Amino acid sequence: MNLIIDIGNTVAKLAVFDGDEQVEILRGSNHSLDCIKILCNKYPIDKCIIASVITISNTIKRQLANVDFPVLILNHETPIPIINKYKTPETLGMDRLAAVVGANYLKPNRDILVIDAGTALTYEFIDKDAIYWGGNISPGIYTRFKSLSACCDKLPLIEKSGDLPEMGYNTETAIRAGVIKGIEYEIKGYISQMHEKYPDLLVFLTGGDKFSFDTNLKSIIFADRFLVLKGLNRILNYNVN
Repeated sequence: MNLIIDIGNTVAKLAVFDGDEQVEILRGSNHSLDCIKILCNKYPIDKCIIASVITISNTIKRQLANVDFPVLILNHETPIPIINKYKTPETLGMDRLAAVVGANYLKPNRDILVIDAGTALTYEFIDKDAIYWGGNISPGIYTRFKSLSACCDKLPLIEKSGDLPEMGYNTETAIRAGVIKGIEYEIKGYISQMHEKYPDLLVFLTGGDKFSFDTNLKSIIFADRFLVLKGLNRILNYNVN
């Protein structure tokens, strides 16, 4: 069995895979993987891969040093089952790379746009020949909420949940509608533009944030919350098999 560790800007996700099947997932601190003992005691782990968008803490390094199976730390020099055309691979977030690997594995021989909605909102493109060409990065929902509050003296920090009118009727709903609907329009714009250029385009949505879409392209959109984990599992198997 494989232990997959994805350390993000906010939380860490630990998943156990049996082949291609995800059998369990736990979430916890991105500075200490305390739940790793639970999974190791519960499952016969053979190997592990870890990807992190932050500097791995000394605590996590010590925890990984105590396991009795090999641990692959994903970086830009790790062999991957796609062609990476990103011009500065050493600066590429490993979660971004894993997402396109996962999408290509699930839907091979297709042009794919991967949209990951988390702390950052990322857009990645991999073509039908398994060539990853790069992508774009913009602020995610909570990043936008926080930046408005931090940069505008009289704007409050609000929650994502709540009334979402077409046009805000007070400051709270104006911020919520502006941020959430703005992101929805942004995503739909990317999808429409890429679909014009690649008529057989597929779209994968992943990450912690969900959006509603009223679009005639909805049939090409696949939601997969665990796309990064599946991509990491694919990379781990690729490096062993």
